[in-house]
Amino acid sequence: MRMPRTAAGSAADHGAGRADRPGGGSPAADAAPADLSRTDPAEAPGDASAAEAPAGGGAAPGGWRARARRWPARLPGLARQHWLATVLLAAGVALRLLAQFSYGPALIYIDSVKYLYGAWPASDPLGYDVPLKLILAVGNLSAVEAVQHVLMLATAVTLYLLLLRRGVPRWLAALAMGPILLDAYQLQMESTIMPDVWFEAIIVAGVAILLWRPRITARTCLLAGAVLGLAATVRQVGEILIAPALLFVLAGALLARQGGWRQALRKSVALAAAFAVPILAYSSGSYFVTGHFWLSRNGSEATYGRMAGLADCATLKLPSYARPLCPTPREQAKGPDDLDHQVTSPLRTYEPPAGVTVSRGAIIANFNHAVLVQQPLRVVSKISSDAAKLFSVTRHTDPGDTPISRWQFQGSYPIYLPTVFLNPQGTITFALKLGPADGATIYRKLDVAYGGNSSVWKPGASFLRRYQLYGGYTPGPLLLLCLLAGLAGALTVFRRRASEAQRQLALGATLFVATAVAVLLMSDLFEFSWRYQLPALVTLPPAGALGIAVILRYARRRKSDHLAAAARPDRRVAARTG
Repeated sequence: MRMPRTAAGSAADHGAGRADRPGGGSPAADAAPADLSRTDPAEAPGDASAAEAPAGGGAAPGGWRARARRWPARLPGLARQHWLATVLLAAGVALRLLAQFSYGPALIYIDSVKYLYGAWPASDPLGYDVPLKLILAVGNLSAVEAVQHVLMLATAVTLYLLLLRRGVPRWLAALAMGPILLDAYQLQMESTIMPDVWFEAIIVAGVAILLWRPRITARTCLLAGAVLGLAATVRQVGEILIAPALLFVLAGALLARQGGWRQALRKSVALAAAFAVPILAYSSGSYFVTGHFWLSRNGSEATYGRMAGLADCATLKLPSYARPLCPTPREQAKGPDDLDHQVTSPLRTYEPPAGVTVSRGAIIANFNHAVLVQQPLRVVSKISSDAAKLFSVTRHTDPGDTPISRWQFQGSYPIYLPTVFLNPQGTITFALKLGPADGATIYRKLDVAYGGNSSVWKPGASFLRRYQLYGGYTPGPLLLLCLLAGLAGALTVFRRRASEAQRQLALGATLFVATAVAVLLMSDLFEFSWRYQLPALVTLPPAGALGIAVILRYARRRKSDHLAAAARPDRRVAARTG
């Protein structure tokens, strides 16, 4: 099998030389993978290609066509070599086939109508419309679901190959992709017509581009920046992804000695410029269509629900014209989601009094800022307690949180009144708001071309629900362990005596940890929802795997140094007696 050469191995080759080269010494040995007892190509950095290359070092006879014809014969050996990854991948495929055939045509959530029929215009970025409409041009919603399942299977494999290239042992890399493949909440979201799985895939694609090679180049930054910028057109919270990417580029240029300040600045500018291109292109298109240069109209109002929900309005100092934005205790108890979207919320009913020259958007922004500045401890306390829920043993929600049942498989086809419901014939029907939130409601059946009536295969649906409720999700303590291991590995990037292989692992852990923290905290800033915790599955397990790999390398190197030090006195005694 021609496995990708590891980044750690490539870096070591450029530095201290290959392990089988005379005089290679301990640096090359340290560049070996975490499990030194394994000598197969996938575990030996730099040797995977050599294991199959002709003895003369030239190209394989017959070129790529001949290699492609030999692939089927290699698959059984490849499966045995990567047996744990194969088992996990097979389990992931089986679960996705079960989900595909248990619900038809696909699961539809409240927000799905934004992308299918343009409801609540400009309330969210519509980058998801591009793949959705392309698939619907040749298929139905079941085809969209199938593509989303395949997309996340490919995402899991990408993470596995990426970790192998960075020098992570096979068993550890396989375990890191387990949560994506087996988590039922992830599986339910893949079955739903929603943009979240595309957001996760874009994150992994951008991170993989940055980490695929040991050295960060300007070209790499341009490509990764453009890909990560696409995330903001799918979910607006993706705007924060520029922060961890810049941190990684600066760390690579300065701490990993890849060019110094001048190169760090050049690469950072390239990354930021490329990141801005998709956002500017989308905003320009929005301006051409709607007259507004934005990703969505929620930009100035997005934090109202969070801030109003935790504000102590009795002590909050506000202008008299902004006081109506304060919700009642009963309204606060309903949580940020209701405060943001219910037509009876102060956000939706508020209009500036006559004679006030400040715009409505500015008044709402000033209200949010007043809560943040005057009551920062309440803000920090609430966001911190919500963020900690990710690491709890069980999946639970507090009063006011978005109900977790929305992200769980049901025994029947799920409905969300008053927006998504079934008529007596089982046809999926929508109550659409195609204009302002307080405008007319239009009732429309799901297009026949999209899939027609709903259907549920009861045995499959029942199994998926039991699997999800009774342990078929990633335990919170495991995610906490991954975060702590990733942080520990990331901190080793500052070690002066770290080998190049260790530093490459540490840089990878830094990028994954920073991406996880940025995306999850930014989501919690608006509201807590288990839906918004799903990016943890594609960031924290890889971060933990990289961190553990760093620790294993460090422990082996210390043991090797101790053994070498213990052997030196014996050699000196032997020399004297000789």
